[in-house]
Amino acid sequence: MNYLAHALLARGDADLEVGGILGDYVRGRPDPALPAGLRRGIMLHRAVDTYTDRHARVAASRALFEPPFRRYAGIMLDVWFDHCLARDFSRWSALPLDDFSIRLRKRLDARALWLPSSLNRFAAFMHQRDLPAAYADPAVIGEVLAGLGRRLSRANPLDRALPVLSAKDRVLRDHFNAFFPDLVTYADTWKTSHRP
Repeated sequence: MNYLAHALLARGDADLEVGGILGDYVRGRPDPALPAGLRRGIMLHRAVDTYTDRHARVAASRALFEPPFRRYAGIMLDVWFDHCLARDFSRWSALPLDDFSIRLRKRLDARALWLPSSLNRFAAFMHQRDLPAAYADPAVIGEVLAGLGRRLSRANPLDRALPVLSAKDRVLRDHFNAFFPDLVTYADTWKTSHRP
């Protein structure tokens, strides 16, 4: 899953939200100097990613892509599923998407001293581009995928992925709508069993 989903799965807990974003920027064991809530958010992020990768609906979604896109299907689905979530956000959250997005950015800003410079740069980009609320716009999804493709070391087709995803939107949305409630339940269960 991508940033919007990781933040939403925190269920309003500020440290879990920020830790959920931080999870993409931390490798190995989280620094014990980090606040416990941020470390817990990183661990939730990792658990969510593992669960997502093993879910049958996600596997079925990956199988829809032909080469050369299949190799990058995981990245494509992470971003597209955030698009699905953003388009139908009121189904999953009582807080409107724009308000949720503003709150998330403020929470990142409030914890800037704990974040790596790469995440603080991305937080500034989030402010400029109104992310994650802008994930509801397919054009933004295309830009995000192209940007991810530029950061990869090898040549890849991510700058051409948007039309492929758009053509499969109906079936991908069906898979997302079947998968995401399972993920919400899993994340809630994980939080209960991993209390601070």
